[in-house]
Amino acid sequence: MPILRSFGAGAVLARAALAWIRRDQLAGALERTNFHGRSVTLAGGPALAAGATVAAALGAPGGRLAAAAVTAGAVSGAVGLYDDIAGNRPEQKSAKGFAGHLGALREGRVTSGLVKIAGVGAAGFVASALIGSRRSSRIGRAVDVLLGAGVIAGTANLLNLLDLRPGRAIKAGAIIAAPLAVGRRGGMAAGTLGASAALLPDDLGEEIMLGDSGANALGALIGVALVARSGPAGRLAALSVLGALTAASEKVSFTKVINDTPWLKYLDELGRRPS
Repeated sequence: MPILRSFGAGAVLARAALAWIRRDQLAGALERTNFHGRSVTLAGGPALAAGATVAAALGAPGGRLAAAAVTAGAVSGAVGLYDDIAGNRPEQKSAKGFAGHLGALREGRVTSGLVKIAGVGAAGFVASALIGSRRSSRIGRAVDVLLGAGVIAGTANLLNLLDLRPGRAIKAGAIIAAPLAVGRRGGMAAGTLGASAALLPDDLGEEIMLGDSGANALGALIGVALVARSGPAGRLAALSVLGALTAASEKVSFTKVINDTPWLKYLDELGRRPS
């Protein structure tokens, strides 16, 4: 599927999914209060996950890559939605971060966040295995699959970490995905970009939130597009950057860094609804 058609398909599918979800009788369970105290809906998350996943699969140049996109996008979106809903319960809110979820597990509690982490990791591994490796040795192929899994899961996690302000995760995703939407294998990234672009106005206008469902799916699909277009060196470089940013997030507030950096603050606030 040509790149523009993939982009358009993503946009149409995401808008249709959002309209359908918001009409559902259970849509009230997705209502949340954002950082401004405004009432928003998490419907944007599953809508983005559905539209981007289908469009990325349609834009894939082969069956295995299409299957990789469906695996990463659908599973990451599903476990993210589970965490969005179950994680809002009082007994779940006490576990914060990876260390918090592991601590709960040691106490015999399986948190929704841990389910999400395991699901995204497993989806990343399967998707990376479907993408495969061009290396001839068994060890080389295994290393490539593990690197790819790390990139897919790491990109999903990074966009989830950034999803703290309206439009931030989509803007970051667009910056990463735009170069990947060029060339023969650009259809997957283009479909993902189309879906996220179609929902960006609603996100900036504080009508919807992506939540874990949308941010994880968006990141995972971008990760698939990146892994599909990179070799061992590229995957290792990407994983190193993702690992460094994830480690930094444990010590530094990304929001503070953005607010203290004029050009990042300008980009972050561009198009956002005035407070």
